[in-house]
Amino acid sequence: MSTANQHVFSHGMRDTRETLDAWSRHPWQVLGAWLALSLSIALALLAAVWVVSGLLTPDLTPIHLPGFTEPSEPGDMLPILYRNSLVLALHGTACIAGFIAGASMPIAAAERTGISRWIHVKAGELAILFVCAVTLFSLCTQALYLGFQGSTIAYQLQISRLDLILSVLPHAIPELTALFLPLAAWLIASRRGEWNQLLAATLVTVLLAIPTLILAASIEVYVWPHILQSLAPVEHPVTF
Repeated sequence: MSTANQHVFSHGMRDTRETLDAWSRHPWQVLGAWLALSLSIALALLAAVWVVSGLLTPDLTPIHLPGFTEPSEPGDMLPILYRNSLVLALHGTACIAGFIAGASMPIAAAERTGISRWIHVKAGELAILFVCAVTLFSLCTQALYLGFQGSTIAYQLQISRLDLILSVLPHAIPELTALFLPLAAWLIASRRGEWNQLLAATLVTVLLAIPTLILAASIEVYVWPHILQSLAPVEHPVTF
């Protein structure tokens, strides 16, 4: 490792330790801001899902819902956790990219001259663009995927899209809020210019998100089907 890279690494680790120490003295002040913004993004996504579900054509293939079409099993949580882990990893990577672009790259650029300095400056700008692109991609794909699923489930269970959205709130609110925690931390840090805190933010938000996602998956598999059964006018999905 070069002297410049060693300096960047040690500076980043020092910033991360100092950030964690500062947050430990006022944890709720930091978490409150993240949670408020993350919850706002989650609610906006649910609103987008409601709109998109009304625009897409539902799938006529009979749906498979553990706990509704068949008994729930612990293994039914695995596909949910797998999908959510990919989204969380995507948002966590974006948060780390923000740290690299806003905190590490300027330090590395200051240690270099000429073309090497220019490359590091441009790399930092590209990293920020990458974060923006990843965020937009994540929101759009989730709105489309969830909207299509919502359209299909609402049609086959013969319930309104609004009833469906309300039925998922017990697991969707904690799930989406947890998934968007790294994104919320990135947005707040970028607005304040506190790029050096993003590595610590990534660590904290991911550690908070993991148990929350497990709890949300449990609710989705074992509680949500009973809510659907109370809303659906038929006992089983419509078959074709």
